[in-house]
Amino acid sequence: MKLNELRDNPGARKPKTRVGRGIGSGKGKTGGRGVKGQKSRSGVAIRAFEGGQMPLHMRMPKRGFNNPNRSRFAELNIGVLQAAIDDKKLDAKALINGETLVEAGVLTRVRDGVRLLGKGTLKARVNIEVAYATKAAQAAVEKAGGSVSIVAVKGVTKKEPKSEKTAKK
Repeated sequence: MKLNELRDNPGARKPKTRVGRGIGSGKGKTGGRGVKGQKSRSGVAIRAFEGGQMPLHMRMPKRGFNNPNRSRFAELNIGVLQAAIDDKKLDAKALINGETLVEAGVLTRVRDGVRLLGKGTLKARVNIEVAYATKAAQAAVEKAGGSVSIVAVKGVTKKEPKSEKTAKK
């Protein structure tokens, strides 16, 4: 094979259809746009327009609110944590936090903090530092002889429980 013999596979490159170049081309006269109407003219951009009928996105009910400034947490189940310790990715004796989890490859990113969830079982004694932990996850870590410390997350304030006096009013 020589450089001057290099060719694309047959049908790999298809020439662009040139519309409006005579009726013999198959895309002449109206250029594939049909006859009459707004869409046959130039300069038309009708996104979600249904010909005067109320568009679908306006017929659907609107509810709720998505806060653009909400905190996003990296979720970690205790079963995944135990698997990482068994695979020697994490040292159970050292303090485990978001940075060590990312370095070990357990999490891809920490985001606004790590949220510890209670799915799975934990046998190793670990000291873990997270932004949030469920009651089941905390109980599982303490049952294994470890400890969970909750660290404050930037921009997140924990709600204090209402006292009985203010709740009655």
